[in-house]
Amino acid sequence: MPTWEYSPAPESAALARLQPSYRPFVDGAFVDGGGEPLKTVNPATEEVLAEVGTASAQDVDTAVAAARRAQETTWGPMPGAERAKYLFRIARIVAERSRELAVLETLDNGKPIRESRDVDVPTASAHLFHHAGWADKLAYAGLGPDPRPVGVVGAVIPWNFPLLMATWKIAPALACGNTVVLKPAETTPLTALVLAEIAAEAGLPAGVLNVLPGAGDVGAALVGHEGLDKVAFTGSTDVGKQIQQRLAGTGRRLTLELGGKAANIVYDDAPIDQAVEGVVDGIFFNQGHVCCAGSRLLVQESIAEEFSELLLRRIETLRVGDPLDKNTDVGAINSRAQLDRIVDLAAAGDAEGAQRWTSSCPLPERGLFFPPTVFSGVEQTMRVAREEIFGPVLSVLTFRTPEEAVAKANNTPYGLSAGIWTEKGAKAMWTAQRLRAGVVWTNTFNRFDPTSPFGGYRESGFGREGGRIGLEAYLDA
Repeated sequence: MPTWEYSPAPESAALARLQPSYRPFVDGAFVDGGGEPLKTVNPATEEVLAEVGTASAQDVDTAVAAARRAQETTWGPMPGAERAKYLFRIARIVAERSRELAVLETLDNGKPIRESRDVDVPTASAHLFHHAGWADKLAYAGLGPDPRPVGVVGAVIPWNFPLLMATWKIAPALACGNTVVLKPAETTPLTALVLAEIAAEAGLPAGVLNVLPGAGDVGAALVGHEGLDKVAFTGSTDVGKQIQQRLAGTGRRLTLELGGKAANIVYDDAPIDQAVEGVVDGIFFNQGHVCCAGSRLLVQESIAEEFSELLLRRIETLRVGDPLDKNTDVGAINSRAQLDRIVDLAAAGDAEGAQRWTSSCPLPERGLFFPPTVFSGVEQTMRVAREEIFGPVLSVLTFRTPEEAVAKANNTPYGLSAGIWTEKGAKAMWTAQRLRAGVVWTNTFNRFDPTSPFGGYRESGFGREGGRIGLEAYLDA
């Protein structure tokens, strides 16, 4: 338990400049959507934040047509150096309004304010800055001497990193001369709509960026629209498979960044205290709402007892509570449906014979919360070891040899990320070369940078986002 109590340090919700209602952004203006309005909810209190207008099928048609017109007449022919100016402006305004965006993200998503403030918003701004720098250098990216934009991009993003995922799609697409129709997640549309406001403030030409809030029907109408040249999707593996089936044979490009069940491998020569911190960050960051979360801990048998003791002691110090409190480590689960899924999968761990340990940290009396949880005695056949829980739940397995560690780490249909903890570089390289994962971290976890590509394969999808290679998906070389 903590040796002291922290005094409350709440951030002001008023900084979010929350509006009573929000509308779709189409062809350079906020318009009344033809869909049924939805209410977006603060998961920490289950109180309504705002009413959000949603798009209809006709709105999707209008947005795609606007994006096509802007791409062919304005944005596509524009010199890269000129496109860069707009992206730099947007990046600067995001940085200037970072505190507002961070508070709004925390209210709408439920993640701790220190994560929104220190990770989400700065990294979103960094992606915009980075790709703005590429806009006039595409011919030197090694992707052909005269790379051209693909055209109109339909982007569908999840609720776990709403603003960051929007910029992961928008920044490279716009830098390469494409236009975008963005569909944010149903439960977290607010920062995407404020980003549209920022784009308008930066003078972005009409039709270059369109934002269509709504539920799954809006996403389905968008990804299946014949007016698109490419679909970029981040979300669940099941939905990704449906999109791939729908686009098969259409000639439209597709990139998918889907689920994961990452292994975090701790060898007996690992820097123990550093590894404990890495494992905690790997699974409890953003309440475990991370596709690349280190949700399976593989610890070498000779140190398993010592490591588990230190790990549980560290988890006991995590504070679960008000996401707007700067002292909070673990915030609210994003929706009632997601909380129910976490509860069901944790119950499956109990039923299958794993030993559950739950943090004694008290939970708020209202809101959607789940305590940090660890399952030990986990077998590879158990659901908690196979299925993506997408919550603050860690499954612990042991291994004796590096070969066994690799075999267990690869025993998953996913292939998004992995972590390795060892003081020996040769062992880290040997392991990394054998792990079937798109991203492998060594002696760290959850490190992201706009210069470094991210993505997976197998049921974690295909394509890369970020870095020079991430431009390829948005260029027709």
